[in-house]
Amino acid sequence: MQALEDIQNALVSAWADDAPLALLIGEGAIFDAPPKGQRPPYVTILRHDAVPRDGDEAPGFEHRLTIHCWSPQPSRAAAIQIADRIERVAVMGALAPQDHVLTHRRHVRTETAIDLATGRARAAVQLRFFSEPKDD
Repeated sequence: MQALEDIQNALVSAWADDAPLALLIGEGAIFDAPPKGQRPPYVTILRHDAVPRDGDEAPGFEHRLTIHCWSPQPSRAAAIQIADRIERVAVMGALAPQDHVLTHRRHVRTETAIDLATGRARAAVQLRFFSEPKDD
């Protein structure tokens, strides 16, 4: 589905260009899946689901994303700092999908946990977007 790829590429580009986020996680620390052997801090796009949405006679999608933000220590505060940057850029930043327009961007919730096996903190950020194809 092209809409998922287009929106996700725009998000990853915006996050990669965000200097405050780079200070928190470093360069190249945004992944689709948890990388084997990679030590936190890093961000993973755990889920990106899309459902067709044709509310105003324009074809589009409702996107729901879950982003995991990992801290190297058992510090919820550190994981929340990363989550706050992820949310701020996704909801208020300048996203530039190539073939779609975002008509709605919203932070749904953030959950935190300490992984009992590793002792690392994780914040899970849930986002909701609506997209429509750009008019050519």
